[in-house]
Amino acid sequence: MPSKQIKTAFILGAGLGTRLKPLTDNMPKPLLEIGGRPIITYAMEHLRTVGVRRFVVNTHHCAEKYKEVFPEGSWQGIPITFRHEPILLDTAGGIKNIEDLIVKEERIIVYNGDIITNMPIAPLLAEHFALKTEVTIALRSRGPLLNVSINQDGYICDLRHTLHNPGIKSCLFAGIYIIETKFLQRLKTGKIESIVLPLIEVIKENPRSVGGVVIDDGYWYDVGTLDEYKKLKKYFQDNP
Repeated sequence: MPSKQIKTAFILGAGLGTRLKPLTDNMPKPLLEIGGRPIITYAMEHLRTVGVRRFVVNTHHCAEKYKEVFPEGSWQGIPITFRHEPILLDTAGGIKNIEDLIVKEERIIVYNGDIITNMPIAPLLAEHFALKTEVTIALRSRGPLLNVSINQDGYICDLRHTLHNPGIKSCLFAGIYIIETKFLQRLKTGKIESIVLPLIEVIKENPRSVGGVVIDDGYWYDVGTLDEYKKLKKYFQDNP
């Protein structure tokens, strides 16, 4: 009987952070500080609340900085495994690139390393096990880009309007999702590819393969631009 625990999270830390230049010229975006600590530690803290006990982080730009920030290879006693990408592989390529590190896992949580949120993750886990999908995505009903469509049964029916299936609601992709490790078999080693294309292919093959859950509780911030970064830095400084 499969376990309903998720012990490992893959935090995406390899992006170039071009929209935050010059701050990211010599620093990976997830290591920029907000509230006196690196952005990525908000993800780690959040994931710990649902029982995650191991982090895998991909690196590319200024990869050595991660070792400087986490010299012991851990955060709050939770081990971190870094996987370097000499060539930036994008999300699907990055996930495939850690396949050998998660061979004993049934599933992992994937988490964008440049978001700060306290939205509850427990509903995402509950929906994933209820729907028995290959992938389940956390969604928000409000936000700057509402391009993920969900149907009345809780399945994702379109992404980026590719399949022309609007479902019942257009939502924001919140940058947190669960993938069964069998989904990795669909991905190609070394291929530079966004996760969106494999998701669209699996939806076309089986419309009940990708689930979604709208979670509007709590705050959600994407540290995407210099203006947003400065606003967030001030907000967390004023509201420690």
